Amino acid sequence: MKFLAFPSIRMQLMTAVTMSSLTLLGLVVLLWANTGSHLLRQQKLNEAQLFSSLLSRTLFPNHLAEQNWSQIRLNLDVLLRENEDYVYALVSDSRRGNQIVAASSSEFQSQYIPDIVPSEVTNKALNLPEQSSVIETFVLRDIEFSGSLRAKRGERIIEIASDIQLLKGEKIGTLRLGISLKPVEMAVAKIFNQTLAVGGVGFVLGIILAYILSIRLSKPIQSLQISAAKIAAGDLEHRAEITSSDEIGALAASFNEMSMALQDSFSRLQKTLESFERFVPNKFIAAIAPQGIENIKVGVCVIRTMTILFCDIRGYTSMSEAMTPGEIFIFLNDYLACMGEAISKTGGFIDKYIGDAIMALFDDKATDGALKAAILMQQSLDKFNHERSQQGLPEIAVGIGIHRGEVVMGTVGFTCRIDSTVVGDAVNIASRVESITKYYNCGILVTDAVVLSLSQPELFSLTLVDESVKLRGKDEAIAIYQLQDKILDDKP
Repeated sequence: MKFLAFPSIRMQLMTAVTMSSLTLLGLVVLLWANTGSHLLRQQKLNEAQLFSSLLSRTLFPNHLAEQNWSQIRLNLDVLLRENEDYVYALVSDSRRGNQIVAASSSEFQSQYIPDIVPSEVTNKALNLPEQSSVIETFVLRDIEFSGSLRAKRGERIIEIASDIQLLKGEKIGTLRLGISLKPVEMAVAKIFNQTLAVGGVGFVLGIILAYILSIRLSKPIQSLQISAAKIAAGDLEHRAEITSSDEIGALAASFNEMSMALQDSFSRLQKTLESFERFVPNKFIAAIAPQGIENIKVGVCVIRTMTILFCDIRGYTSMSEAMTPGEIFIFLNDYLACMGEAISKTGGFIDKYIGDAIMALFDDKATDGALKAAILMQQSLDKFNHERSQQGLPEIAVGIGIHRGEVVMGTVGFTCRIDSTVVGDAVNIASRVESITKYYNCGILVTDAVVLSLSQPELFSLTLVDESVKLRGKDEAIAIYQLQDKILDDKP
């Protein structure tokens, strides 16, 4: 139920213990009050019934037989004076048609059916199936005796009726005593109040114990919750500090084992991701798998306008023929490292290595980064050649071609082997531009599409080499420019 759906275990424990205590105490109070009420009522009835039976058998038969009504009235008055719980006392003479011959109060004398209780109560009292009966009823009017109010209208009473018989068993009259239940109700109320007081003390103690128990149980659970939140936030080195030897302590130990396993798994996963990013650039992953590399599928692609840079070593084939495979491997790694650093510094990323060739991409809106990368690559190459010359090794030269256009970035292959790639006419043009650097004897060539996309063209020294070049496999001519390997104002 929603109104019992408390958000915390502490509140749930306190509520459960409190409700249980309250229910138990309520049942105890109710049982105690009912038992006390029954015992008091039964005691009162037994006393009154015994007293009525004693009067009707010993005191009143002779007086009623002799019609000594004044003595009976005197005895009834004494009875009511000495017993404040008695509301009225009536003696009827069956020989006179059940006329009331003696009564306290005296106003009921000479009546047949008094107006103090319902008539059916009077009929039952005068026609007893046994020698006596007990009837619970209520008074129809206020009843006074000797100037004091004995019962108010509507007040609950018990009427005890007994036959008055002679020794030979002949019934000559009926004794009716009305006894107020108010003292019993007051005694029951007192018992109830005492029970409530005891129950209240028990209830308060129960709440205190429930609070202590809830803190004892919920505190380590809250500590585990905080620890789980810290681990979820990335603090995998955090451990829960719970030293209890109960089930919660065992849970904390299992929790710490789980966190250590998570830390180990996450560490391996992080290293795997870092290694994966070395094979597939992070910018590439962001484009083809924005929801994470675990969701990469074959055939996923996006269309982007990008700047493509191709770099190739001139005369690499003849140079590699004079080197062993091991020397080629070391040379390529040293060379690619110095070139890759220049590309990374200027915001580009390497899409792939094609033997000694480098294909790099720049996804900026302007082409300034690609031109800066080309300049830094030439400067890095100068340092690389200087180190090689000191070792007695031949220097190398590279050609760099840059173009800007629309490409498709995506994944190709099949389910067991997927590769990332960039395809499009712009890629082919950039490759062709790099290949003609040897023909024009230029280190860096860029197309007019690159020049038109510069945000700060004044920073670069660009010279028109050919305003209409038809590249191999292309029908339309393009203009190409030579880029000097320096920035004019020397800004990085």
